[in-house]
Amino acid sequence: MRLARGAHRVRVAGFRFAGVRAGFKERGPDVALIVAEAPAVAAGVFTLNRAPAAPVRVARRRVAGGRLAAVLVHAGSANACTGAEGLRTAEVSTAQAARLLGCHPAEVAPCATGRIGVQVDRPRLLRGVRLAVAALSPDGLPAAAQAITTTDAFPKTAVRRLRLGGRPVTVAALGKGGGMIAPQMATLLVFVVTDARVAAAAARRTLRDAVAPTLNAITVDGDTSTNDTVLLLAGGAAGNRTVTARSPDHLRLTRAVTEVLGEIARLVVLDGEGSTRVVEIVVRGARSSADARRVARAMGDSMLCKAAFHGGDPNWGRFVMAAGNAGVPIDQTRVDVTIGGVAVARRGRPLPGALGRARRRMRAREVTIALDLHLGRGEGRILAADLSVAYVRFNAEYTT
Repeated sequence: MRLARGAHRVRVAGFRFAGVRAGFKERGPDVALIVAEAPAVAAGVFTLNRAPAAPVRVARRRVAGGRLAAVLVHAGSANACTGAEGLRTAEVSTAQAARLLGCHPAEVAPCATGRIGVQVDRPRLLRGVRLAVAALSPDGLPAAAQAITTTDAFPKTAVRRLRLGGRPVTVAALGKGGGMIAPQMATLLVFVVTDARVAAAAARRTLRDAVAPTLNAITVDGDTSTNDTVLLLAGGAAGNRTVTARSPDHLRLTRAVTEVLGEIARLVVLDGEGSTRVVEIVVRGARSSADARRVARAMGDSMLCKAAFHGGDPNWGRFVMAAGNAGVPIDQTRVDVTIGGVAVARRGRPLPGALGRARRRMRAREVTIALDLHLGRGEGRILAADLSVAYVRFNAEYTT
């Protein structure tokens, strides 16, 4: 898949977007607004972190209602670990957005990203809300994508077009993420908007199924954020027959949503707060798919493996070591290892003369490392970032 960094300039019928500057970040826009002309069918997936940010706590309740008219995002302050005052800020800011947009506060979902443990400057946020409402435009998606970034090196967007029920449909996504990225949802902030008409049950199933092989299959540093949120909004302006769960159109929609989320996921790992390499780790032959995913995650999160990724070092013994730490059955005498298509070990033993060719493959911007455990039919995969000097330096000085 081509890695397009630039924001896609696209319209999604029935939606307007804005990205404005309120002063939370040192530069650039930092308040975003996504607005549906009429309340849209909504589905969400949220962080599993046991210390969720205030916006997550509010958004969870509101998405459970099944419809949203708007999403309000501010970047630069996560509004996490902020207690009752943080909850009040999320409620007051979305109430103001609702008043200006003419909808109910329960139809506005708040999201935030940035530094944890800092109270949000509420007057500044309310000013940002007013500016964002005034700036709303059908062409505002790139500005919104820029506004939600924090440590990101670039905004992340993706678009797919398809036909459902004989009508043209657009699916667009904007997301942010570079660090504090780990599987088990949601790993970042991502918003998918479509003009398709979709039943609520179908929207929930689509998002769940699309998240599993994409945003839930990446790791930068193994940490799941307090603010992770992924939302799907289906406005219905395309006028197609309503997409119902398990119908042929539902499969087509899910494929398109999976593709845009897959593109966002890849861009997040490519960004990685200084990462230099995207490593696809594929594990086959495990006793179950769950076991395979655990092995892939153990490799992707291992500091030794990530250091080898960064150096382009085909140290396959480290990869087997990490697999052995996954807590699932492994017989080292059966393991095959392939790096960039070059077999370097078979049945747990090195293949002579393979490391030189594998080293050249590992120096590519993207490389695939595959392990076959030969224990069953389970398969899993994950996208992982390397451990760069830039990543360590950035996160060593994050608050200072």
